[in-house]
Amino acid sequence: MSNVYNCMQFSSIFHPWRLATLALAVSGAFLFDLLSLPLPLLLGPMFACLIAALAGMPMKGMPRTSNAMRVVLGVAVGASLTPALFGRLDEMALSVALVPIFTAIIVLVGYPYFRRFGFDHPTAYYCSVPGGLQDMAIFGEEAGGNVRALALVHATRVLVIVSLMPVLLTLIWGLELTGPPGDPVADVPIHELLLMAVCGLVGWWVAARIGMFGGAILGPMIVTGIAAMTDFLHFRPPAEVMQFAQFFLGLGIGVKYAGITAEELRRYVAASIGYCLLLAVLSVIFAEIVIQTGLAAPLEALMAFAPGGQAEMVLLAIIAGADMAYVVTHHLTRVVLVITCAPIAARLLDRSAK
Repeated sequence: MSNVYNCMQFSSIFHPWRLATLALAVSGAFLFDLLSLPLPLLLGPMFACLIAALAGMPMKGMPRTSNAMRVVLGVAVGASLTPALFGRLDEMALSVALVPIFTAIIVLVGYPYFRRFGFDHPTAYYCSVPGGLQDMAIFGEEAGGNVRALALVHATRVLVIVSLMPVLLTLIWGLELTGPPGDPVADVPIHELLLMAVCGLVGWWVAARIGMFGGAILGPMIVTGIAAMTDFLHFRPPAEVMQFAQFFLGLGIGVKYAGITAEELRRYVAASIGYCLLLAVLSVIFAEIVIQTGLAAPLEALMAFAPGGQAEMVLLAIIAGADMAYVVTHHLTRVVLVITCAPIAARLLDRSAK
């Protein structure tokens, strides 16, 4: 039986629609590169798969590969958690203290917004919380929400923010975003590569065993961070691996729209686009507060308060050459806050609604 199962697993990798999706994503990356558009390996696959999904093409994602790429990002973040980071926590404290306020305002604005669009109570609440798509879908499903609506709303939030950030980075700060997101693999010592691989796999396995939300990133990040802070690790994942991560993250975002109907496009995606405009205004306001009070430079302030997906924002921070310690600390604070407080706040809101 195990041989039969293994054969089935192997054949699913080469499913015709999965291969077609992969070919489509590669074509999108080549087209974006040909047109000299920013981040071709991330945005090319994302928009190619999005357009195909809207056209009604059946597609199949590669969730295992996408999870593996999240492990890579977790290792990249962990490798940035050097001892020097702890020496800077005091200077980031005031800025980090704004994150809970920022998150609360987002929910207070988003919940009534989605209710006006006819969303039921649990769906409106978990659509408004700026957490990860998988986490919010799980929480929302347990609360009796519409999982499809949650998936499309959060996928659209990530897609819009990931699409807008490169435009802002290139137009406002003049960044070209064409540099390699790390050292070439040939320049990274073999023992460092092996240590990163061990940290990533161990962190992923432990996170999965204890059921940690966002464990594909947070588990490897914690284990790798320990290695970096104890001076065992001195490099981030090589550029070639980070480029693979860009590609499969872009593909994964676009594929989430597979099978979308005209009604879903009208109700869920349209509502989410309007919500993204509200988020953009709030993000700019808080980034401006941080900039005007001298707590951070404009690039770091905007990236820290852009409520995109954790994986995508980490990747953009690496590519843009932003202060990783500052950006990651803020996004990690938001993620932990959302995962721990969202269910508690949902119960309180549910009681008050009765």
